[in-house]
Amino acid sequence: MTMPPLTLYLAAPRGFCAGVDRAIKIVEMAIQKWGAPVYVRHEIVHNKFVVDGLREKGAVFVEELEDCPDDRPVIFSAHGVPKSVPAEASRRQMVYVDATCPLVSKVHIEAQRHADAGLQMIMIGHKGHPETIGTMGQLPNGEVLLVETVEDVATVAVRDPAQLAYVTQTTLSVDDTKDIVAALHDRFPAIIGPHKEDICYATTNRQHAVKSVAPKSDALLVVGAPNSSNSRRLVEVGAKAGCKYAQLVQRATNIDWRALEGIRSVAITAGASAPELLVNEVIDAFRSRYDVTVEVVETAVEDIEFKVPRVLRQPA
Repeated sequence: MTMPPLTLYLAAPRGFCAGVDRAIKIVEMAIQKWGAPVYVRHEIVHNKFVVDGLREKGAVFVEELEDCPDDRPVIFSAHGVPKSVPAEASRRQMVYVDATCPLVSKVHIEAQRHADAGLQMIMIGHKGHPETIGTMGQLPNGEVLLVETVEDVATVAVRDPAQLAYVTQTTLSVDDTKDIVAALHDRFPAIIGPHKEDICYATTNRQHAVKSVAPKSDALLVVGAPNSSNSRRLVEVGAKAGCKYAQLVQRATNIDWRALEGIRSVAITAGASAPELLVNEVIDAFRSRYDVTVEVVETAVEDIEFKVPRVLRQPA
């Protein structure tokens, strides 16, 4: 039987970023060094496939530090944690490794620097996201105010409009953040922003790649988890860029084939915490149904690598 032709536009860069790669290595190296079990506070990254794989190797995922025993190592997720968490781990004399992405740590340092200068912080982010909780937890209650939308900017109650700075969650959409930043500057002309954009290089690169493939594709599939902020933003970016059907899929088994009937081209990308193995799984699923031509569309080359903490590079 002749299969219908289909062009797959494979966006690049896609998938794992340097921070996610480092976080996964930290868990694997901790298990190698100290043996199982090693406890991890929250999902190390937002991807069920990755988390399940680490669980099989000996990682135990918990929600809070109180769920960990004192005598086993604990790892803090790539999204970052409030200052109270390592402080409590130290009080309990626990061995802990911080897998916070260095780009998130940069935002934490910025927030502390502004606070030391007497400025109140405004954070652009999503309420309840682990990264937002971690960043807001770098400073005392009330010192970081959260805004999620342009509308929030109009109602946020600040201590002194002349003594403000802002930071952003690293995984947001560049376009959405731009509008909120503009609203902040309109309402608070003296507000101070970061020296360099907080949204991370990987988020920006993946969004640019999607913008290049979405307009010429009948559909866009983003491989990623539903609780992955950067993956959900890729779906939104693709839709805004002109792709009429943009969907998030965790695995090839989640593809809605009925919705794709009659298509001639599909763009595929992956969020920063989705492994390439799952992208290949999706490509293979299309090959089983279509006569596939794969075209890689590369908009940037990434060569960034973050070192794992020194404690993991030292012998046990």
